[in-house]
Amino acid sequence: MTTITFDTQEAVIKLRAVGVSQEHADAFVRAIVESQDSLVTKTDIELALSPLKTDLAVLKTDVTSIKWMMGVLIAGVMSIVIKTFF
Repeated sequence: MTTITFDTQEAVIKLRAVGVSQEHADAFVRAIVESQDSLVTKTDIELALSPLKTDLAVLKTDVTSIKWMMGVLIAGVMSIVIKTFF
């Protein structure tokens, strides 16, 4: 999993500069660092969706086959109808 670069010491210094206590600044920075472990990356999403992409490709092929079959069926029915009346 990809980790986002985050300078924890700089974040604590900036928080201390605006008046946040040392304990609170440390707690904020720890919470941010821990939350990075649960971030989802583009690679994670692509890996999760790859089976779906394969299934969609198969379905697309099936739909194309059905279109051709329907075309042949309609042409056959039309030829029978035309033969009957002409």
